[in-house]
Amino acid sequence: MKRILYYFLFSPIVLFAQINESDTLNLKAKLALTGFWQGGNVETLIFRAKSDLSFIPWKKWVFKTQNSYIYQEFGRKKADEDILSLNFLYLNPERKVYPLLLGFVSTNFRREIDLRSMFGAGVTFQILNKNDNWLKVALSSEYEQTDFKKSNFNRSEFNGNESINTFRGTIWLNGKYQLFKNKLIINHESYFQPSLERSNNYRWQADIGLELPLVKFLSFKVNYLHTFESVVIVNQKQEDKVLTFGFTLKSY
Repeated sequence: MKRILYYFLFSPIVLFAQINESDTLNLKAKLALTGFWQGGNVETLIFRAKSDLSFIPWKKWVFKTQNSYIYQEFGRKKADEDILSLNFLYLNPERKVYPLLLGFVSTNFRREIDLRSMFGAGVTFQILNKNDNWLKVALSSEYEQTDFKKSNFNRSEFNGNESINTFRGTIWLNGKYQLFKNKLIINHESYFQPSLERSNNYRWQADIGLELPLVKFLSFKVNYLHTFESVVIVNQKQEDKVLTFGFTLKSY
């Protein structure tokens, strides 16, 4: 399964984060590489790769895949390795309101998640789409299955189950804004995912990026990722924060 996830993550590199599925281009690809390294008395390595790809498989349909990889190492010991693949299929995304199908697959080393999968459907509302500035809100519902390596959790009612399955509802908020005559680009992707069955099982994520264009296809990027999960294996923290610096390469 990990080999398949690696393929989805890095396949856009052969063609050459954040893509507006309402754009009329037949193919758009974007790759961001950011990280942090410190040597000496304290050795730290953080690396993050994020790829975005969208294309039109059939008339009126747009497929978009967003894939990310995070690796962290402290004192030459692996502390984290996460893979996330988000896949969407949209119908008539040029409209103000349009439906979507979605499928997600992920793994998480630090949270000891062997595999998490989600499949569902929803609807997107375009709040703003003008002069390369856009803001969208989406509502969706999914069925999720998460397989853990252990069965002891911070919430005792989940103990004894290495697999936790649930239906979720999700609120998405995504946007991109170009300021100072396109000299600064701000983009954000965030979501809140409560379980529809257990009120104490929820998660949220905020992914914020600042880009400074250097040349037409290349930008310097600062990225901040903040994640929270209410149900984690016992003795693990519920929050993670990652600040990285690097570059974005795009095909448009």
